[in-house]
Amino acid sequence: MSKKILIISTSPRKNGNSEMLANSFARGAESVGNEVEKVCLYDKTIGFCKGCLYCQKTKRCLIHDDADVIAQKMGKADIIVFVTPIYYYEMSGQMKTMLDRSNPLYVSDYNFREIYLLATAADDEPTAMDGAIKGLEGWVSCFEKAELKGVVKGLNADGIGTIKGNSAIDEAFKMGAAIK
Repeated sequence: MSKKILIISTSPRKNGNSEMLANSFARGAESVGNEVEKVCLYDKTIGFCKGCLYCQKTKRCLIHDDADVIAQKMGKADIIVFVTPIYYYEMSGQMKTMLDRSNPLYVSDYNFREIYLLATAADDEPTAMDGAIKGLEGWVSCFEKAELKGVVKGLNADGIGTIKGNSAIDEAFKMGAAIK
C-alpha cells in the first residue's frame, strides 16, 4: 500500500545540498510507488509561535500564514521527512520554527507514524548532527504514535553542490525506497 510522504526542506537556500538530499529521498520513495510532496520553506512566510495555546482549543493556529497550511499537511501525511542544513551543530532556525508552529497537531488525530531526518553539514564528524537529532527527538516524543525511524548524515557538504557524489545521496535514495 502506498504511503503519503511529506518532505519539509527547511534550508533557506534554494537548490542547496539539503534540497538535493531531499530530492534523492523523494526519488527513492516514488520509485516504489509512494505519493511524495515536498515543501520548501525558503519561499514561505512563517511567523514565530506566540505561545498563546489558541491551537490547543481549535486545532489550528491563530496565525494564518504558510506554517498553518504546512502543519495541516503534516497531520494528513503518513510519514514526515525533515531536511535541514546544520548550523552551529543544530537544526536550522526555519526547521525549529516549523516544529514550534506544528503545535496544533499535538491535540489532533494526526496520521503520521514515521519521522525521518536528512541533514547536511560542512563538518566531517558524525556528531555534528547530534544537536539536530536530539531536538527532533524532543519533538517526536510529544507525539506518542510517532517515532524517529532514520537519519541520513550528509557530512563534508561545505559548499553549494558538494553533496553530489557524497554517499549520503545514495543513503537517502535507499531510505526512501525502503518505505513500502
